[in-house]
Amino acid sequence: MAKKIKKVETPIDQRETFVSIQKNFADSDLSVEEKLKTLYALQQADTAIDKIIQLRGELPSEVQALEDEIALMKSKAAQVTAMIDGFNRSIADNKQNIIECDTQIAAYQKQLENIANSREFDSINKEIENQELLRQIAEKVIGDSKVQIAEHKANLEEIKENMAIRGEDLKAKKEELAGIVDATAKEEEKLRAEREACAARIDARTMSAYERIRGSVHNHLAVVTVYGGDACGGCFNTIIPQRLVDIASNKKLIICEHCGRIIVNPDFE
Repeated sequence: MAKKIKKVETPIDQRETFVSIQKNFADSDLSVEEKLKTLYALQQADTAIDKIIQLRGELPSEVQALEDEIALMKSKAAQVTAMIDGFNRSIADNKQNIIECDTQIAAYQKQLENIANSREFDSINKEIENQELLRQIAEKVIGDSKVQIAEHKANLEEIKENMAIRGEDLKAKKEELAGIVDATAKEEEKLRAEREACAARIDARTMSAYERIRGSVHNHLAVVTVYGGDACGGCFNTIIPQRLVDIASNKKLIICEHCGRIIVNPDFE
């Protein structure tokens, strides 16, 4: 019994174009005509989806930009709040330091009442001076902290005001976007179902080439019909008569020699 020869699948090259798959295009469960019609239907569905997305314009990116900006403001507000809390803790700590300094000064002054000699007098006075200096430092830190708190609170208020303004902008943009999405949701869902049905019938190699060409041209048209009777519907360059005959036959994969798109029979429209 003869062994069944297993077909070796060539790995898909992401750089492939329609020219690369031209030789084995007919090697499929679908006829060439059915495959061309399916590709054209896929292109029509994608074009319709593109138009729906175009209706949304810059709204999705504007919404994302506003969300990112508000998130950044929230992060900055949290940082400023943390700094204010830090200054408040510093004030509380230094107020405690002042109390401790006053306690030490009072204790040293009491010792002055019972000194034995001038050397002890000088030593105690030196300690009192040190405590007074520490007290002054604590008072300065408290004063500076209060100034910093006032500045940071003003900054925080400004951030909150900007957040409120951006929040209103975001709300309006989201409502506008939601309105467009709601109005086109059913149509888009239907088109995406059609697209998936078409894509399921096309082999992976052809789909890879289709997606590559679609992504590389400005109008996202990878499959076009004949324009004006004798021109490519993608780049509008003239098609030679023999190729027009081949296109009309629906039996060959015809690639535009100028732009690399598939050109299909205008009757498919």
